[in-house]
Amino acid sequence: MRIIKFAALLSLMAITGHAWAEAAFESIQDVQGKWKLEYTKKSIDAKEKLQREDTWAFNDGKVTITNIPREGSHYDQLPVKYVIEDGKLKIALLGRSDRFDTFSLIEKDEKSMTLKGKYGDIYYFQKK
Repeated sequence: MRIIKFAALLSLMAITGHAWAEAAFESIQDVQGKWKLEYTKKSIDAKEKLQREDTWAFNDGKVTITNIPREGSHYDQLPVKYVIEDGKLKIALLGRSDRFDTFSLIEKDEKSMTLKGKYGDIYYFQKK
């Protein structure tokens, strides 16, 4: 009985993993333009949404993130390099061009984009 439950669990994990692996970025053109970050969640299944006001502007290999909320005010980040590598979006850390935040594509169409951060956070964007 334990073997059957274990096999069922492995099958479910394989199916779930496959669903995440289907979407991938092909080039930097896939993210070009301005995207408003509407909200984030800790996971795809989380109920709680953290409302956001950031705008991520992707242009010619650089991304500028503006209107980032912080302690009752907002600030803008200087432009940093981004690349598409192995189907993932990699954004350089500010001041550390050799280190990157990595995002996987969950889904994207002409007006919206959903990304998963390397620690599982989910980012919901609308095209601006």
